[in-house]
Amino acid sequence: MFTFTIDKNLELKLLEHKDSKELFELVHHNRSYLRQWLPWVDKMNSPDDYKPVIDMWLKQFADNDGFQAGILYNKELAGMIGYHGIDWGNKQTSLGYWIAEDYQGKGIITRAAKGLLDYSFKEYKLNRVEIRCGVNNKKSRAIPERLHFTQEGIQRDGENLYGQFHDIVLYSMLARDWK
Repeated sequence: MFTFTIDKNLELKLLEHKDSKELFELVHHNRSYLRQWLPWVDKMNSPDDYKPVIDMWLKQFADNDGFQAGILYNKELAGMIGYHGIDWGNKQTSLGYWIAEDYQGKGIITRAAKGLLDYSFKEYKLNRVEIRCGVNNKKSRAIPERLHFTQEGIQRDGENLYGQFHDIVLYSMLARDWK
């Protein structure tokens, strides 16, 4: 099974069916917090709801279309990060992430995103990585800004979140700009 070590207390790993209970509990305990920005939270009401999603994530990895990985901080599941698929023809992908509220402020997402950017440009040989965030999601926007992404623009009404449209900001990093 794929694992990717970021540093001594941070690791990414593909999730398996045996992880569905732990993933459910993490999301459930952070439901109101995560629901502010993630449109899928209300659909996940039991560990069994994650099994077809985990199957989809494993297929994504097997198909060489990127991956969704659990973020393990000191061996505990803290959130997720991954690619929303890879456009191999244009050598680009987009990166998504979330973290439980109790794990914020420890640099976890920044370090994980930095590790995946290195992986994107060195292993996958991609040219472009995008991150899209809700315009008002200041904590999520801090990640690409901290990593010196370029803000390209605002997609008006870019996402329908529980019946309310909100604007999305698009950031990008090119291989030639990554150090």
